Amino acid sequence: MSKYLQVFKISFQQEFAYRLNFVMWRVRNVIQIFLVFYLWDAVFANPDRVVFGYDREKILTYVFGLLTVKALVLSARAMDIAGEISRGELSNYLLKPLNYFNYWITRDISSKALNLSFAIVETLILVIILKPPFFIQSNLLAILGFLVTISLAVFLFSLLLFIVSSLTFWMPEAGWGIHFLVTVVIVEFLSGALFPLDILPGSLQNALYFTPFPYLIFFPLQVYLGNIGGLEFIKGLSISVFWVVFLWFSMKAIWQKGLKEYQAYGR
Repeated sequence: MSKYLQVFKISFQQEFAYRLNFVMWRVRNVIQIFLVFYLWDAVFANPDRVVFGYDREKILTYVFGLLTVKALVLSARAMDIAGEISRGELSNYLLKPLNYFNYWITRDISSKALNLSFAIVETLILVIILKPPFFIQSNLLAILGFLVTISLAVFLFSLLLFIVSSLTFWMPEAGWGIHFLVTVVIVEFLSGALFPLDILPGSLQNALYFTPFPYLIFFPLQVYLGNIGGLEFIKGLSISVFWVVFLWFSMKAIWQKGLKEYQAYGR
């Protein structure tokens, strides 16, 4: 346990080694929130207006909730795994007495802790500047459901990253391209990080709910807003758990096959 605590401390310090990258990541998130805020603020200029089942309070709560939820779920260091595989640096870890998955989970936690801290400060500053109305959830079951779904979302995204990174065993030159396609294009669009997914056509929504992506961002926020509960919550939670279990065993199988293909390029 102590070695992973040291990994956490070192990883936390390393976040400040690439200050520009970290600052640009945070600036990107804040600018995105600004753009989305003004878009929905214009749509809901009339406080009594209801669109797609949202009133002004709930849609702006969703927008600002993105800062915190993305900091918890989508901030991760595990995307660096692909580079370590392609450069042959994975060998350094295979020879050490530590679990590689636990090592990267620990590094992810340090990244999430730092990003969450900044997200909270950014949210407070934006609230002071923009003064948006908020929906405050008082139902303890909804809050508990939100915390459970967020926890599952964190594991879900970590497993997706590991699986995508594992493809580098067979395509060492395509690691960054695959990551960009999955984590920036597909995940951002299909997780609800850009807009609430329930504004999409019903048939497309129904198809998406059987994929892991809505359970990263959209589903937890909907639970917090009280838009999902009862049997619908149980169904969504079951699908989310299914994907966590399925991706866990898939990741282990792909990783084991990948290690047999690993040739330590660059070493």
